[in-house]
Amino acid sequence: MALFSPLNCFAAEKENSSNAPFEDLSKSSILMCADTGDILYEKNAYEHLSPASVTKVMSMLLILEAIESGKISLDDEVVTSKNAVAMGGSQIWLEEGEKMTVDELLKAVAVASANDACTALAEHIAGSTTSFVTMMNERAKELGLENTNFENCTGLDDTAVNHYSCAYDIAVMAREVMQHDLIKNYTTIWLDYLRDGETELNNTNKLVNSYSGITGLKTGTTSKAGFCVCATAERDGMNLISVVLGAQTSEGRFNSASNMLDYGFANYQVVAPQVDASQITAVKIKNGIEKSIVPVYDETNKILVKKGSGEVSYEYKIEPSVAAPIAEGDVLGEITIKSGSETIKTIKLYAGKSVGKISFSYIFKEIMFNI
Repeated sequence: MALFSPLNCFAAEKENSSNAPFEDLSKSSILMCADTGDILYEKNAYEHLSPASVTKVMSMLLILEAIESGKISLDDEVVTSKNAVAMGGSQIWLEEGEKMTVDELLKAVAVASANDACTALAEHIAGSTTSFVTMMNERAKELGLENTNFENCTGLDDTAVNHYSCAYDIAVMAREVMQHDLIKNYTTIWLDYLRDGETELNNTNKLVNSYSGITGLKTGTTSKAGFCVCATAERDGMNLISVVLGAQTSEGRFNSASNMLDYGFANYQVVAPQVDASQITAVKIKNGIEKSIVPVYDETNKILVKKGSGEVSYEYKIEPSVAAPIAEGDVLGEITIKSGSETIKTIKLYAGKSVGKISFSYIFKEIMFNI
């Protein structure tokens, strides 16, 4: 059954570099909706490139997961190793044996892109940077990233020979990072201090001081990678991720990122599906200890739609009957959301609980109970 709902919008249509309505000075880029995973724009999004310090998006993800799992705490004191001190590039000039908390080091990584701080955290979590890099690559595989390989946790690429990622993979990593609200406490800082005010931290992401709704995330620059940025922003309940790799100038990367974000916010919106609960009918259960079950669905589902006029239709397909036993989570149907002939999203309808099969012992108990 198909029902229509006037959402005053129509489905998202992905732009590419050949028809982009904005200037993109990158070698590779992407614009993704963090809420739904939809891609709004892409340019060479799967090309293998050096990501420079945008590598730290994955490093920060592992740090956040270690904190939230209880493996480490923000108050942990980390002792700086000789290896961490030896890191080049952006740094806070840690000294061997110096102690800083995880909170301070994470701030240094997120705000100032400090390589020494990132290395110290990697060693604190995994025991060595080698083990931490193994964790990074394993996490990349878990996320389904097919065009990423890490050789270090910082993004320094002067000696790296097989350290690469792509705009799409970085956007997926960023989407995962932004599910951890804690990171915004750091990535939205413009200016801060460490060592009782002796060390100044200036955010390398200049959009933090200029773009409305910015929430992060990470910049990167090397002679090999060019100027890179992964920028995240939120407006009116919609979260976007823009990734720029290989721009020739710092201004070019920030302009390209903000152009993508502007385009996304101007043309798209995220809405909750208008599901008609009356259309979700009960499914009969054959030989079950219950006669029927009403399917449920994930009410946190969101859909991305392009602003404008149009109608969205909802098609409900539900199994009339199923045989017991039923396990919680078993799919019993689906809702297909369309704009015209284009499918925007498919929402699974599933069993919210398990239902057992009638057995002789169950029948006997029922008889005895009703005597």
